[in-house]
Amino acid sequence: MAVVITVAQQKGGTGKTTLAANLAAALAPCRKVALLDIDPQKSLGRWHAIRRERLAQAAALAFSDISGWRLPAEVDRLKREHDVVLIDSPPQLDTDARVAVRAADLVLVPIQPSMPDVWAAEGTLKLAADERRRAHLMFNRTAPTSKLREAIAADLSTRQVPLLRAALGNRAGFAHAFAAGLGVTEAAPRSTAATELRALLAELQELTE
Repeated sequence: MAVVITVAQQKGGTGKTTLAANLAAALAPCRKVALLDIDPQKSLGRWHAIRRERLAQAAALAFSDISGWRLPAEVDRLKREHDVVLIDSPPQLDTDARVAVRAADLVLVPIQPSMPDVWAAEGTLKLAADERRRAHLMFNRTAPTSKLREAIAADLSTRQVPLLRAALGNRAGFAHAFAAGLGVTEAAPRSTAATELRALLAELQELTE
């Protein structure tokens, strides 16, 4: 059965979809990976459509955007047929989001170093707790050094809210790769962005093995 990682966050602008795409692209060369896009914006689906046109240079990924009443069965099918399933969940805490969280081995909640992002994450963390699923926050689209980031990390630690060590910077490489249907580890494997992404993957592997 697959490891299921659900990327979830109620607040827009945290890079949820770009994060899911980059994780999938980085894992695809060595794992059988499926993407499930249940965000109504369908940005991940558009990224995947661009990617399919570049299959000569991009590792193949399975993709589905089935939602609604068929979603639980689709999650089960993808889990049977793949090593890793990455779910881009909807921003609102609806039935589909609950199914996505319930299916997860790990719920990954990206935040920028801002209090509105932390506040928006609280609903997702509660949903994960209600479903008895592990959830971790992670800094995404962040400056390399930030006093606010340090203060937020300290506050989260005091409140015993899980926060990943790895963080992704606010780097143009992520956006450029996404626009080309690629992950940053494919488009610019020696870049700082790719190094950050690989560090994140290593930490996620620790948590899901």
